[in-house]
Amino acid sequence: MTAAALFQSILASLPEIVVVTGACILLILGQFVRKEQEHFLVWASVAVVLIAALGTLMLAGEVRPAYSGMFVADRFAVFFKVVFYLATVLTFLLSRRYAEIEGIGSSEYYVLLLLALLGMMIMASATDLLSIYVGLELMVLCTYVLTGFLRLQRRSNEAALKYVILGGVSTGIFLYGVSLIYGLTGTTQLDRMAAAVTGDPLDPGLLLAVVFIVAGLVFKVGAVPFHMWVPDVYEGAPTTITAFMSVGPKAAGFAVILRVFLNPLVAASDVWIIVAVIAVVTMALGSFVALVQDNFKRLLAYSSIAHAGFAMFGVAAGGADGVASVMLYLLIYAFMNLGIFGIVIMMRNGDFSGEVIEHYAGFAKSHRGLALLMLLYLFSLAGIPPTAGFFAKFYVLVALVERGFVMLAVIAVLLSAVAAYFYIRIVMVIYMREPEGTFDPALTPAVGATLAFTAAGTIGIGLFPAWFLRLAQHAAVGG
Repeated sequence: MTAAALFQSILASLPEIVVVTGACILLILGQFVRKEQEHFLVWASVAVVLIAALGTLMLAGEVRPAYSGMFVADRFAVFFKVVFYLATVLTFLLSRRYAEIEGIGSSEYYVLLLLALLGMMIMASATDLLSIYVGLELMVLCTYVLTGFLRLQRRSNEAALKYVILGGVSTGIFLYGVSLIYGLTGTTQLDRMAAAVTGDPLDPGLLLAVVFIVAGLVFKVGAVPFHMWVPDVYEGAPTTITAFMSVGPKAAGFAVILRVFLNPLVAASDVWIIVAVIAVVTMALGSFVALVQDNFKRLLAYSSIAHAGFAMFGVAAGGADGVASVMLYLLIYAFMNLGIFGIVIMMRNGDFSGEVIEHYAGFAKSHRGLALLMLLYLFSLAGIPPTAGFFAKFYVLVALVERGFVMLAVIAVLLSAVAAYFYIRIVMVIYMREPEGTFDPALTPAVGATLAFTAAGTIGIGLFPAWFLRLAQHAAVGG
């Protein structure tokens, strides 16, 4: 690599360099921060992410390939990195009071979040299966540790153990698919792989390799049949980490899926049938199993599975419109899901966990403003107009219909109706039940700002969906 090429590579990866440098500095400084000064770690972490975001936006004007074709800074990567920054910064803000209550506000907590962010950023920009693997492993190794951060709680330890074991299996499956691809095409770079593939349908060996890679990636987004870790991990992890994993790593998984599979490598109809089946089964399982959940975090876990299934419909649609619909869906999902998790996090105060749905009985009578916010987020998750969640689903359905997948669109609508029931059930508990006790939410300025921002995003995108769709479409073309 020449000096000029090295400089261009460093420039293209400048936001990643900022994040890893900031994480290392915080890890050192954290050893000198006293317990009463832990708020410094929060704001320093936020500053690191904001500096990286500024660098990302400065690089958004052109395509910048780097590191001999293994990395690229383009509009596609910029869009997903903005989603990652959003998820990470809001998680930092939500963690301020929650970490103090749970006793987990150490520097390692914030450093691990920053390193998980770094892994997601690499995944969004990776254009080689090996660089995808590096980013993916960095992300999941950090989330493994963060899941078990409540070291004195048995369910947190159990969740981390399950996540590590199942995550290791999925990584092995993914790497086996990569080895098959390399053996059959002689390369792991996505563009060269696409050029090496000819024929429709795919060669049986290539099709098998694609199936293994699909299996490894759908684990990361919580899709069937690799969904079994989601409920236990979401319930056992610290709620702030659950909120983070439900948005950031899920979006990173979809970024890789879109980057890898929307190219000639999987032009064969057999692969699209696999994606369509995964979408239908994932959404069906998430929607129906959520109906019988009493724990709020487990319900949101199955809700996350159902939403992953709906986003997979956009992947099945394919094309520029399908890609844009998935990207917009993930952006909207970040706002509404972080908002509803923000309220659950805020309810953790004293001996009150806020994890049981019955805890919210009569919430509208005691905390009207917060109940109204919950109504907004729940209606958006259900896809009820004019919230942003409605347009998230609407544009995926439009992409399906325009590609001729009318039956898939009908199935998606029917399953959305099922999913709407368990969200409306919570609304009924909030507004139509008498309070069972009194509680004092841990509402801090940071949490209040997070809720205001997510509510503004949920409403704003619902009011101007076409503008955000054009933004996603502009990013979907990559260049």
